Amino acid sequence: MDVDAFVLAHRPTWDRLEQLLKRRRHLTGAEVDELVDLYQRVSTHLSVVRSASTDTVLVGRLSGLVARARAEVTGARAPLWSEFIRFWTVSFPVVAFRCWRWWLGTAVVFFAVTVVIAVWIASNPDVQAAMATPAEIEQLVNHDFAEYYRENPAGSFALQVWTNNFWVALQCIAFSILLGIPIPYVLLQNALNVGAAAGLMFDAGKGAVFLDLITPHGLIELTAVLLAAAAGMRLGWTAIVPGGRPRAQVLAEQARAVISVAIGLIVVLLVAGLIEALVTPSPLPTAVRIGIGVTAEIAFLSYVLYFGRRAALAGETGDLDDAPDVVPTR
Repeated sequence: MDVDAFVLAHRPTWDRLEQLLKRRRHLTGAEVDELVDLYQRVSTHLSVVRSASTDTVLVGRLSGLVARARAEVTGARAPLWSEFIRFWTVSFPVVAFRCWRWWLGTAVVFFAVTVVIAVWIASNPDVQAAMATPAEIEQLVNHDFAEYYRENPAGSFALQVWTNNFWVALQCIAFSILLGIPIPYVLLQNALNVGAAAGLMFDAGKGAVFLDLITPHGLIELTAVLLAAAAGMRLGWTAIVPGGRPRAQVLAEQARAVISVAIGLIVVLLVAGLIEALVTPSPLPTAVRIGIGVTAEIAFLSYVLYFGRRAALAGETGDLDDAPDVVPTR
């Protein structure tokens, strides 16, 4: 496509739409109809430019123009409660569901690496000696590991846990801008921490204590972090393999969808933090505490499967309905 010729042919249309938007509070009935017609035409122009040109300045101008016109044409927005319901029944679960292969693959690799690290540490006294002195290891397995969950007030501990976990999840999502390359390193650091603790505890005959304290909150906590990692790596991979569509458009769509994961995980990790602060150190029987953790995990996965699959079958992607580069045109 000859971009210069395209601009020369359609600039009067864009300028006219710009004029109408500047006078949007004082338009006649005929001018309102004209604005709607121009909005549809310029939306089509934007789609053509995005697919056939790399002129970012032109794309930026038309995107802004279409976005402003759409705001005027569509008028009133959906009520806040409606958007809230849509987020939890469509936007968040469908993004999680659509990246299930990455999610499952990440989980399998993470747990495999964690088990290998745990077995390696448990079966190698030299490795343990390099990690800490015998006295320090004894203090950890007999006192510190369990006391970690009890030494702070529940409220402050829940906030601390939530902050730490969300920071890890946020790193995974943020690193997608680097093609997701640093994400495996972030996961490896967490696998090292969990694997090292497991190796030391099992070697000292405290494996039951380890599982008793980790399982209630660890299931949903790790599931949430692994979802963040999966979404981040999937977005990074999209930059490499956009699937035959314009790379910039695909990345924009995926990035907006991944934001839904970040927002949704705020609540999921808050639940994990509350379980870790209130359930894990509680005097409830082991079966009850683990049952609470398993129930939370099943509820979360069932929620993603039900709402995510339903939204995916309906053609939802988790992207914004009114994004300027995906607005409907005629």
